[in-house]
Amino acid sequence: MMPPRNQDFGLKKAGGARSGSVINFRKTLNSGSLRRSSAVLPSVLTFAVIVASGGLLLMIEKGMLNSMETPPPRGYSKRSGYLRQARNLDPAVDAESQILQEIRNRTIRTMCGQKNMPHSVWSLSPLQRKTLLQHILVNDEHRFLYCYVPKVACSNWKRVLKVLSGALENVDVNIKMNHKSDLLFLSSLKPEEIRYRLKHYFKFMFVREPMERLLSAYRNKFGEIKAYQEKYGAEIIRRYRKGHAKDTAVAGDDVTFAEFVRYLLDEDVDRMNEHWMPIYNLCQPCAVSYDFIGSYEHLESDADYVLQRISAPPHVHFPERQTWYKPVTKETLHYYLCSLSQKLLRELLPKYILDFSLFTYPLPNTTTEYCRH
Repeated sequence: MMPPRNQDFGLKKAGGARSGSVINFRKTLNSGSLRRSSAVLPSVLTFAVIVASGGLLLMIEKGMLNSMETPPPRGYSKRSGYLRQARNLDPAVDAESQILQEIRNRTIRTMCGQKNMPHSVWSLSPLQRKTLLQHILVNDEHRFLYCYVPKVACSNWKRVLKVLSGALENVDVNIKMNHKSDLLFLSSLKPEEIRYRLKHYFKFMFVREPMERLLSAYRNKFGEIKAYQEKYGAEIIRRYRKGHAKDTAVAGDDVTFAEFVRYLLDEDVDRMNEHWMPIYNLCQPCAVSYDFIGSYEHLESDADYVLQRISAPPHVHFPERQTWYKPVTKETLHYYLCSLSQKLLRELLPKYILDFSLFTYPLPNTTTEYCRH
């Protein structure tokens, strides 16, 4: 018997809307999920949909925010000076990045201000706190905390941390990344040590468009990593492919994207594998007051800012992308999302709604008409 779904949403296209990215959500919660601080609250969801539908991004494009006074977000007052020092930074990128940072911080403050959202690490459930602390890396010399998110350039950031600690000569050394050794995790410290660092250290994280990150994880783990094929792929095929429920010879190397999505819908977000767990659940931006939230889309300039902010030595730079890396293009994402049934899409997007809304990513256009092109 399949486990009950942790979150159950109903969705329908907004009547008369031109864009398929505008969706109405109806949330139904059982008493158990209401007690989960990770659940999407009805009062928050209305605001979330407005942000996620791209309304604020449209305002940016039309210049409607130019006349609005925005309070400076946490840790942001010196950013312009640092960015001007960053290598080869396009002024247009600078302006766009600053606007997105302001909107993202304002959105997080508004949504995280809801009374039922977690307001500290210690208000999280034991499982949520364990996940969070296991994803925050510590550098005491430069006094910063980095919450790593798989599939958001975290391997390169770990290289940077290892160079800063002296465990690696430089970020360009051609070695296979060990994701555990020579790294200090916040989870290994005592409660009073954790509290001190959360209060006094510079805290940052990086985010990525939710569906692009999800597709990147699917292609990498089920297309290239045998361990994931054997552990997750075989189980997914036995669960969701007709006639294979008792097939012990399943290799797990041909999981379809639709089968992967069906598996995600039956998973509790707090217990997912880190590569497809929502960013919100990994880094808990309501429980931790991050000073800076960079994005995969502005990786180079945002990484330069962080290195400046933590006073990294001049010889330390953020690694360039490996030549073998296969980026997820808009066309590829469009193909995979449009290969899903409308029913699966209506259930998948709400699973990651906090990532869309908090980090100001518009919902993808997946209308039938759009998918025909």
